[in-house]
Amino acid sequence: MILKENKTSQTSSDSETKTKSALLDKYEKQNAEANKKEVEGYERLKSKESNRLPKPTGWRMLILPFKMPEKTKGGLYFGQETLERQQVGSTCGLVLAQGPDCYKDKERYPDGPWCKKGDWVIFARYAGSRIQIDGGEVRLLNDDEVLASIDNPEDILHQY
Repeated sequence: MILKENKTSQTSSDSETKTKSALLDKYEKQNAEANKKEVEGYERLKSKESNRLPKPTGWRMLILPFKMPEKTKGGLYFGQETLERQQVGSTCGLVLAQGPDCYKDKERYPDGPWCKKGDWVIFARYAGSRIQIDGGEVRLLNDDEVLASIDNPEDILHQY
């Protein structure tokens, strides 16, 4: 009797482990697909549609605010209004272009530029000028409004 109970509990434990593993694999696959779509969108914006974007002048930079995935890990979809509010309140973005005078002042930037084209940066919530484009918005920031650079925008907790 005791042996049968142990076998049953061991079998259910194995089943739970397999289920958890399968769910983790599913979520990782979905996250990878979402990240791939996001990267493709940024690449398309940087290459094909870059001629339609404003070109920063002087010491300004063109920043594309980070847009969170449309779907949670659990499979829930965010509403469009929530996504738009999050993007407006975002404090993280991708540097799309820099003006010709960005980080040229050797007195202010003796160690060189703080970021370059293609870097993810953190800036103040209401920094820069917002410009509406097809599919969202971009921001024009001064070169001294960059607070930090990061490797992955998903490492930052995005609240609005």
